[in-house]
Order: sequence, then structure tokens, then C-alpha cells
Amino acid sequence: MKNAYLEETPLLNYSHPSIQEIVDKWASDSSFNKIKHAYEFVQNDVLFGYNATDEMAASEVLSDHYGQCNTKATLLMAMLRALKISTRLHGALVDKDFQAGALPKLVSKLSPQTIVHTWVEVFYDDKWHALEGVIIDQDYFKSVQDKSGVTCGSFEKYAIATDDFTPESVAWRGDSTYIQSNAVTKDLGVYDSPDDFFNSHQQQLGPIKLWLYTNIATKWMTWNVKRVRR
Repeated sequence: MKNAYLEETPLLNYSHPSIQEIVDKWASDSSFNKIKHAYEFVQNDVLFGYNATDEMAASEVLSDHYGQCNTKATLLMAMLRALKISTRLHGALVDKDFQAGALPKLVSKLSPQTIVHTWVEVFYDDKWHALEGVIIDQDYFKSVQDKSGVTCGSFEKYAIATDDFTPESVAWRGDSTYIQSNAVTKDLGVYDSPDDFFNSHQQQLGPIKLWLYTNIATKWMTWNVKRVRR
């Protein structure tokens, strides 16, 4: 196993006091429970929402108290590495259409058709497991079920794209979890850290759209997600 799967990086700043304060409570648990605690914390204590940028340090994501796929992946990786659990990052491109309902229509029109997407892979029980299901918090998940009337099977809307729209499918039970995987259009492979990934891949936005996205759109998107959750 590569040492890189446990290394701290500028984005995976797991020695930050705010992260250490949380993970110290789980340090003596089994590997299964360490993963479970970190996974459930990032899934539900850090609500689904849109940060101003993908390239946020883990401590900054924690401070925001919300995150999307790329930022939640950074925080989850940092927490797991702080607990001496090996992790790596899997990158992909996804089609934006599955975010209908979560994204205001104007924001969706201005967005590129394909979006950079990442999830954590954790090494447990001698194999790698995807932890993509961490993105959507349980309250939002249940609200979307109530709003749509769909409680199982395939579903693609409200930033969810899955063949198994049940709470069990996004719970850590020692195997992979998925929640947006059906939107993947291109696999970008695995990386040692989000720092490595974002050195090669960024959202395709021009300078004006990038400013609008960072300063206006993300706040509007997060407000809309809160409205759906309520």
C-alpha cells in the first residue's frame, strides 16, 4: 500500500484542530466503525450544498457546514486519513441534467453540459470501496423521496442519479455506496489526492461565468437545496 494514501496535503489538512477534535473521538474504534463514523458525519452533519469552489481545504469545508461531491470528498478523505485509513480519489465527468430541481433553471442554462465530479475510495477488507453515497444527506434524500413520490428503483433528478433510490443504498455497510454514478459520462481514473486531481481537472467556466458561479450561483444553488430539504 502506497504511503501517499495516508499523506496530508494542503487540501487534506487533517492535522487542523477542528478536524482532530472530531476524529479523536473515534481513534480507538475498529476500521469498520472509523469509516462509519467519518462517513455518517460528512454525509449528515455536513449538509448537501454548493461551496464557492471545489478547491477548498478540508477544514474550510467543515467550517462551511455544507458541501457537494468534490468538497465532501476532500473532507471525508482528510478525516479517514487522520484515522489511518487509506483513501484515494476517483474522478469523472457527469452530465449536468441530473441536477434538475436542485439547480435553478438559469444556473443550469449557464453551466457547462459536463461537470467535474469526484468521490472517495476507501481501502477496507483488502479491497477498494467507493463512498459516493456520502454526498446527499439523509434529510435531503427523504425530502426528495416525499416530493417526487419515488422511494425505490432508478431516479435521476435533484442531484441524484442512481439505480437504487433507497436509504440503505447510501449507508456504510462495508461495501460501496453510490448516489450520482448514473450521471457519469467519462471516467477520469484514480488520484492520490484532490490536490493532484485539481491540478489536471477544473470546471470549464470562463472568467465571467466563474465569477458569477463563485459569488452568486453557489449561494443561489445552496438556497434552492435548502428549499427542497424543507
